Amino acid sequence: MAKTTIQDFLKKKSEGRKITMLTAYDYPFAQIVDEAGIDAILVGDSLGMVVQGLDNTLPVTMDEMIYHTKMVSRAVKNAIVIGDMPFMSYQASIEDAVRNAGRFLKEAGASAIKLEGGAEVAEQIRAMTRSEIPVMAHIGLTPQAIHRMGGYKVQGKTEEAAKRLLEEAHIIEDAGAFALLLEAIPMKLAHKITEELLIPTIGIGAGPHCDGQVLVLHDVIGMFERFVPKFVKRYANLKDEALKAIRTYREEVEKGEFPSEEQSFK
Repeated sequence: MAKTTIQDFLKKKSEGRKITMLTAYDYPFAQIVDEAGIDAILVGDSLGMVVQGLDNTLPVTMDEMIYHTKMVSRAVKNAIVIGDMPFMSYQASIEDAVRNAGRFLKEAGASAIKLEGGAEVAEQIRAMTRSEIPVMAHIGLTPQAIHRMGGYKVQGKTEEAAKRLLEEAHIIEDAGAFALLLEAIPMKLAHKITEELLIPTIGIGAGPHCDGQVLVLHDVIGMFERFVPKFVKRYANLKDEALKAIRTYREEVEKGEFPSEEQSFK
């Protein structure tokens, strides 16, 4: 299987083939996701919640993102690895944005980065793409703006808000982004954006008409239960399986059943 590239994203859109994406944050899970044939792995700042146990993504640092992206990149042979720009790694200045984005490619082995925001980050996107850093943009519900938005709420529900998101999608495309992530917006709006843009759209809570889909891996496999968004479909429940295995181990140790002669040296 050939290594996925940015051009493959664009080709899939032109051919009407769906793009698949999941998050991963470490070597073992990245290896599994890659082996499953997923097109792209997003090393999301969502690791703050599903791996670090934080209430939101805001405290996640650049060094933490580089650390996790390195692990994922080591595991992946085929998928494109996309590093997620954490809060305040790109907002303060264009210089900061380019330097931090470059770290994902130079230090962590990623092939692209993702950042949140619309028109307000267009100049950062332009500067990154001029520096040969492929950019995936992200509009709709943007978790780094949780305080401004007043929580995790569906965006673009009014006519005015929908018009603004459509305009921002075009601004992002013009700025040079190779793809656009749409989070928690009405599916009709996502459909319209997808139809109007030449670059592919990746949906998360944006309905079936996007060019691709992404979910948080820990939601998909049942490893995160603090809250489950409406747009999540759980395909397995690894937490229950792990709990069962660990309890059995504990019981066997307590009863003296493990280790047996089979697990011992003679």
